Amino acid sequence: MTAPIAPIGAATPIAPIAPIADLSGTSATSAPGSGEDFASVLANGMQNLQNLQTKSSDLAVQAATGDLTDVHDYTIAAAEASLATQLTVAVRNKAVEAFNEIMRMQA
Repeated sequence: MTAPIAPIGAATPIAPIAPIADLSGTSATSAPGSGEDFASVLANGMQNLQNLQTKSSDLAVQAATGDLTDVHDYTIAAAEASLATQLTVAVRNKAVEAFNEIMRMQA
């Protein structure tokens, strides 16, 4: 005999999502007026992307040479690097689109 299915209300509530911390351990979101300008935010984002891609590449080499004990570490790192790259390309495309739209405006 199987156990009865618990109602949805009896499930453990889902915790709210906390701000994502970047690789340096600081919060990825910054409060308005925190003194961080757009150029530094962009540079930090590109550095984080580079770090993710480097980690993925290092784990790929370890997997190919047989030095990697847990293959899922490489799979996770590769997925993170891929998603970060896709996000960066999407943001770049939107920025170029916005710039082109501004250039088409009549003064």
